[in-house]
Amino acid sequence: MRHNRDEKRFDRPSGHLRCMMANMANSLIVHGRITTTTQKAKELRKVVERMITLGKKGDTASRRRAMAFMRRKEVVKRLFDDVAPKYHERSGGYTRIIKKGTRPGDNASMSFIELV
Repeated sequence: MRHNRDEKRFDRPSGHLRCMMANMANSLIVHGRITTTTQKAKELRKVVERMITLGKKGDTASRRRAMAFMRRKEVVKRLFDDVAPKYHERSGGYTRIIKKGTRPGDNASMSFIELV
């Protein structure tokens, strides 16, 4: 039974899931827009918005928390120096999900996720 299990696991172990979300967050911050399945985009939105909120705080503790999750120094530097200051006056909703269609191989619903 799945009582009170509201997180999406995508049939992966928790370590793999955490690394996958970190890699996707890194790609989104570097490129500004990525293509993925709709469900992964919805889960990624939660992660990226938390990271941008940490970037808006800008203190050392926030930088260390972001570094612990994302693990790439140049991406964390870009997040804190370039991306987060753009959203200084915005109180949330830093990402946008645009439906793209279905993937030909397995008919999975695909989407773009981008920074607003």
